[in-house]
Amino acid sequence: MNKIDLLYGFLIGLIASLLGSFLFMTFFTDYEFIEGVGILKSQGYLGKLITVGSLLDLAAFGILLKMNKELMARGVVLAVFVLTIITLFYM
Repeated sequence: MNKIDLLYGFLIGLIASLLGSFLFMTFFTDYEFIEGVGILKSQGYLGKLITVGSLLDLAAFGILLKMNKELMARGVVLAVFVLTIITLFYM
């Protein structure tokens, strides 16, 4: 089992979630990204932002499976699990 592919998949998952959150804040709110994150955190909606941002992980997972990169796809799933744990316990 090549651990570096799992790490790459994990990083892809985190970057896809960050990108999804950024795109949501840019296109669907009137706030800038950093300002909007602060506002959503103060209102208690930061977990929901992370959840919406994780929708891009689904696309990354599908693309990696099409390319027969199963270990990288597992890394993306691991990133979703880690983000879920963080959202549940720290947000």
